[in-house]
Amino acid sequence: MPRPSPAPECTLTLYCQPGARQTRLVGWHGGLPKVQLAAPPVDGAANAALLAWLTERTGLPKRAVTLVAGATARTKRVRLHGLDANQALAALGAAPPPNQG
Repeated sequence: MPRPSPAPECTLTLYCQPGARQTRLVGWHGGLPKVQLAAPPVDGAANAALLAWLTERTGLPKRAVTLVAGATARTKRVRLHGLDANQALAALGAAPPPNQG
């Protein structure tokens, strides 16, 4: 019996700007998708806001979205179980970066 193919998975690197009026994708910063977060960078609030926004935008369950690096930095790496990178960027509404057409 053939094995089922594994679910897609990707790791996205995002540039995050906490303390904004609303959480949203605003374009690109240094080649990374830039996300403004409506939470301060205090006690993990910005990280929680990012993960909540990602689950809402992608439709993935909370357990499928994890922060893997950058807990105290603006550049964060998140792993998404259930989407490949192209699907994830499309779900976030990210247009290709300016230098890639």
